[in-house]
Amino acid sequence: MFCVSEAQAAVIRTAFEQRGELSAVVELRRLFPRVGNIGWLGSASRTIAAWQPVLGYSH
Repeated sequence: MFCVSEAQAAVIRTAFEQRGELSAVVELRRLFPRVGNIGWLGSASRTIAAWQPVLGYSH
């Protein structure tokens, strides 16, 4: 399990939308270099790319 900020999610989402899943996996791997399971990273990148920011949320 890991946590990504909205800014990190935006980078992954942009890579996914503009260049495809592999680019999103590369960005996710750059953020979490110790995660070695590429299949799992692909699944995680698709999940992150599908996220929508929560409206009105501030931390």
